[in-house]
Amino acid sequence: MASAAATHSRSAEPKPAARSAPRPVPDVLAAVDLGSNSFHMVVARYSHGQLVIIDRLREMVRLAAGVAENGRIDKDVAARALACLERFGQRLRDMHADSVRCVGTNALRLAHRKQAFLERAREALGHPIEIIAGMEEARLIYAGVAHTMPSEPGRRLVVDIGGGSTEMIIGDGLTPLELESLQMGCVPLSERFFRDGKISAKRMERARLAARMELEPVVAAFLRRGWEHSAGSSGTVRAIGEAIRTLDPQAITITAQGLQRAIDYCVEAGHTRELNLEPITEDRRPVFPGGLAILAEVFSMLEVKEMQIAEGAMREGLLYDMLGRYKREDARERTVRAMQQRYHVDTGQAERVEATVREFLEQTRDTWKLEEPLAHLALKWAARLHEIGLDVSHSGYHRHGAYLLENADMPGFPREEQRLLARLVGAHRRKFTLDRIEELVPPWDRSAVQLIVLLRLAVLLHRGRSPTALPPLELSATPKSLEVRFPARWLKEHPLSAADLQQEVDYLRMSGFRLRVFSGTRG
Repeated sequence: MASAAATHSRSAEPKPAARSAPRPVPDVLAAVDLGSNSFHMVVARYSHGQLVIIDRLREMVRLAAGVAENGRIDKDVAARALACLERFGQRLRDMHADSVRCVGTNALRLAHRKQAFLERAREALGHPIEIIAGMEEARLIYAGVAHTMPSEPGRRLVVDIGGGSTEMIIGDGLTPLELESLQMGCVPLSERFFRDGKISAKRMERARLAARMELEPVVAAFLRRGWEHSAGSSGTVRAIGEAIRTLDPQAITITAQGLQRAIDYCVEAGHTRELNLEPITEDRRPVFPGGLAILAEVFSMLEVKEMQIAEGAMREGLLYDMLGRYKREDARERTVRAMQQRYHVDTGQAERVEATVREFLEQTRDTWKLEEPLAHLALKWAARLHEIGLDVSHSGYHRHGAYLLENADMPGFPREEQRLLARLVGAHRRKFTLDRIEELVPPWDRSAVQLIVLLRLAVLLHRGRSPTALPPLELSATPKSLEVRFPARWLKEHPLSAADLQQEVDYLRMSGFRLRVFSGTRG
């Protein structure tokens, strides 16, 4: 039987777990962006070290307009969204996409009681839906722009006006330096000031004032950072840029003068149905004035001289982020390392716990059906971060750690992965209850308990913080129980560990789980 000691050195200090070989990059990758205004899908083939786009789909769903003030998703809008995802799912199956990521943004961040919708969306698309935080959306947007625009020396400002939020990023090369996600988008601003379709100079000024108020808190930080180039991404900025070019064929980039010309055109038209420029499609007319007001204020407050239109956006950023996970450039790994440094984690202790919990997972993976890669990753990251709460207070440090993990900006982590990690760390010691675990999305609403048991046991056995390797341990699992067998006499020689284990038996029993501890080999 494999043992926990197998992952430790017999010398004084255990070696870090060996890094596994990178997984081969799938032939076909796909990214699906459930935006607040439009749903997008991009499919790429990985060929000779590069991603080559082979298909794009876009449908105007206007999900943000269907999220009521109480957070409920309108039934008609939900039906429209699910029908779109069924079509996307069919295309993915036809193209044999090997690796797919689907993310939801601002509208789904704001929606309440959305679990039923997300489950139906997963069924329609054939893949789970990740809901990402605004700062993660900003990071992915920058990745999409930076990977698809020509490399230029100096910093770049990137602005993305979405249906429900606006992201602004300053970066250098492929590295984002300043990120912001603002709670304003072309859908709510248009609904607020141009709901009936009428456009006037007074309404436009009111919309610009609202945008100005949202931008004001972040302007100083962006001006201090500074940039040499600027780019706008996604449909709103592209539609505005193409409308400006239609009004003035000499306009190569977006400028303040071009924006004023577009505003004058809208005011003269007087109504969204009269916006007859070819780039302003019928489905974009209702939200065009709001997006225009936001971009005009970005130019005014940030003193932008001119802005190029980027080809890439968040969905391309998703593709490159997926590629990084296969090529050992996973943003989540960088985030975990950064948090270890920030919260002064004892990395030697973290490595000991990680090595042991990895071995425990190997012995129970098949019985507990923990084959999903996230099971291994979540345990690894939880082991590395389980003590970050100590930097706040020793008393209840597991709860402090859980709070930090659930509420921090963690680049690379979708919200559900972040929430799973928080639940593991929050339950790694003392009493724990199942109510918050049941809030997780499937399959983690069931499997998280088993991951927690493994993490708790690994942390408990390293409580003494000794560099001495653990003895060989045998684990045998059933769906709601775990049997742990120690070598003969080890428990007698380690009475504190034996007492801790007995208390752990009681803790787990209160949560409906049975832990049994034995000494000696099986008779």
